[in-house]
Amino acid sequence: MNIINILDEIEKVDGEIYERINPRRAAMKQFYNLGSKMAVAAVPLALGSMFKKAYGQTSSSVIEVLNFALTLEYLEYFFYQQGSAAPGLIPAGTPAVAAINTIRDHELAHVNLLRTAITSSGGTPVTFTAANFDYTAKGTFPTVFTNYPIFLAVAQAFEDTGVRAYKGQAPALMGSPSVLQTALQIHSVEARHASHIRQMRKAPAGGGVTALKPWITGANDSGVPQVDAVYKGEDNVVQAGVNIPSLGVSTAAATESFDEFLVKADVLAIASLFIR
Repeated sequence: MNIINILDEIEKVDGEIYERINPRRAAMKQFYNLGSKMAVAAVPLALGSMFKKAYGQTSSSVIEVLNFALTLEYLEYFFYQQGSAAPGLIPAGTPAVAAINTIRDHELAHVNLLRTAITSSGGTPVTFTAANFDYTAKGTFPTVFTNYPIFLAVAQAFEDTGVRAYKGQAPALMGSPSVLQTALQIHSVEARHASHIRQMRKAPAGGGVTALKPWITGANDSGVPQVDAVYKGEDNVVQAGVNIPSLGVSTAAATESFDEFLVKADVLAIASLFIR
């Protein structure tokens, strides 16, 4: 068994393997110093420890991330369920009816998929009912199910939070590629929801918020100060150490061109406003 060759083959697939474990020179020194038979016999154990450090997430940590995502999906699903059922909220006879129903059904599919993934991983999925959520955010949005523009503003906050939350948890799933793939598939759909809700808010019935774009611009993108926390950090204009406006683009374009993530604590702080 040529350990160096094995590592070289791994490096072809993952160019950052040595940064994940140790600087390359230090890593190689460890293996060249394993001269005795006893040391060689210990190599598989050493590799296992190193790979666990580089890639490994315990099943419990993955399940924790999935339950975190599931909580957000429940939050969104019951929001759209109640909104679609609220008398007179969604303008009758308009494409908005089908749009909200479609998004509701997507969120239910996400709930069911995440529950199945958690169960198949040996975990216990969290369970919520509509009664667990207060979509007025403790009185912040008292007309959320009677005022259509307010309903859409809250919907935008939920969708943008979801997109940023999935992005923030991606590193925690690097050691579980199949789970990461599923999360990214949901993430992209949430982004499409966010874009569509923004277009609905631009329509006259949705409030006529003509300044909105399909993407996030700056740190208070929604125009609703009560949800500013959703856009924390979205005024960042430095990417990979490069100041983007210095390349000849506007500050607005610099913030629009790159999405930022939200850490779990920030997401939970936002969600807690709506959980009883």
